[in-house]
Amino acid sequence: MTRGTSDRAGLGEGLAGETEDEVDDATLVAAARLDQQQFGALYDRYVAPIYRYCYVRLGSREEAEDATSEVFLKALAGLHAYRGGNFAAWIHRIAHNAVVDRQRRRRSDVPLEVVEGAISDELPPSQEAIDRAEQQRLRQHISALPDDQRAAIDLRLAGWPDHRIAAALGKSVDAVKKLRFRAVRRLRRALLPSNELEGGPDE
Repeated sequence: MTRGTSDRAGLGEGLAGETEDEVDDATLVAAARLDQQQFGALYDRYVAPIYRYCYVRLGSREEAEDATSEVFLKALAGLHAYRGGNFAAWIHRIAHNAVVDRQRRRRSDVPLEVVEGAISDELPPSQEAIDRAEQQRLRQHISALPDDQRAAIDLRLAGWPDHRIAAALGKSVDAVKKLRFRAVRRLRRALLPSNELEGGPDE
């Protein structure tokens, strides 16, 4: 999805010199509804996190690029039907559906190096180097997490900050951290021998 340089200039003129980071999503949506060229500001804000989310879920750069283009084309086409509320959650649902549609057509796993690099800091040191025999188990257990925990992990893997994950899931930042803690705890219980686990009930 490509745009001209006039898009950003139009946004600046329409919003009285505010920087894009200072403008909330609702204001950007309102501007885009009046002039589709203003949709470029929403694209700029979300294209990187949406691409990373698609890449984490699909494991292919080419498919992630195609899915990302699909997401923004659908978002632009559906903007007239957007009823307000949480734009991050709305576009995340579009991305989720685009990914699921592609995964139905073929089975794909998250690249292990992406998983290890993103969540190894939350796993105990002994888990940082997962041997090859455990790779498939890790992928399977991530896929088997409850939906909200899986989403919290997927978006973390995609590099989304907690406040944006919270917006996309309609939860508080503290709730997102709890979901991620519970997800990682489930993964630890699944991957580590029982005698290496700390006590306490699974959550």
